[in-house]
Amino acid sequence: MSRDRRAARFTASGTGKMAPFAGLGAHSPVHNAAAATPAPTLTLDALGKKCPIPIIMLADRIREVPVGQLIEVLADDPAAKTDLPAWCALKSQEFVTSADLPVGWSFLVRRSY
Repeated sequence: MSRDRRAARFTASGTGKMAPFAGLGAHSPVHNAAAATPAPTLTLDALGKKCPIPIIMLADRIREVPVGQLIEVLADDPAAKTDLPAWCALKSQEFVTSADLPVGWSFLVRRSY
C-alpha cells in the first residue's frame, strides 16, 4: 500500500485527528470521553471560593462516593485548573476531564481507591 493511502486511513478529512478504524469504538483516538462519561455521584460547589478550598472540599468528601464513581467539582478560581489535576496525581485519583462553564469550570474526578 502506498504511503499516501496509509496516511489517508489514519487522518480524518480536514480535522488533523486520527479517524477511528471500524470496530475500535471507544478505543479510537477521536472518541469523545465526555459523551460516554456517566453523571457524577456527588457535586461539590466551590464557586466563589479561592485556593485551596476546592481541593480541601474534594479531599474531605471523596470518601463519600464509592470507588469508581465520579465527583464533580465546580470552581471559578483559575488555580483550580492546575491544582485539581495535580492533587489527583499526588493522591492517585483519576482526573477525568474539565469543561468550561459560563462562570468557572466543571472538573470530574473518579475515585480510584
